[in-house]
Amino acid sequence: MEKLTDKKCIPCEGGINPLSKEEYNPYLHQIKDWTVLEDTKIEKEFTFGDFKEALEFVNECGRIAEEEGHHPDLFLYSWKHVRVTLYTHAIGGLSINDFIIASRIDRI
Repeated sequence: MEKLTDKKCIPCEGGINPLSKEEYNPYLHQIKDWTVLEDTKIEKEFTFGDFKEALEFVNECGRIAEEEGHHPDLFLYSWKHVRVTLYTHAIGGLSINDFIIASRIDRI
């Protein structure tokens, strides 16, 4: 299996099925500490030393998202915590793009 960090996102306009558990399971082994929610989303919590670090992380996530054309939900709370949630809105579930972005975020 090709490494997620070597892949690029492919625009998704819908019309395809979300990945099944059997299809997405191998990708989970390439990302660290992400949780699957209801077989439709992946999510991870990050904690930083202060607000500035958390905000810099959010901005870097935004840069990656714009570069790849695939956008996570980002929630900065309690001044130093960030929750990142990924799913492919157009199909209402998981696609390879979600795992690609997760792998890029893990490298920040």
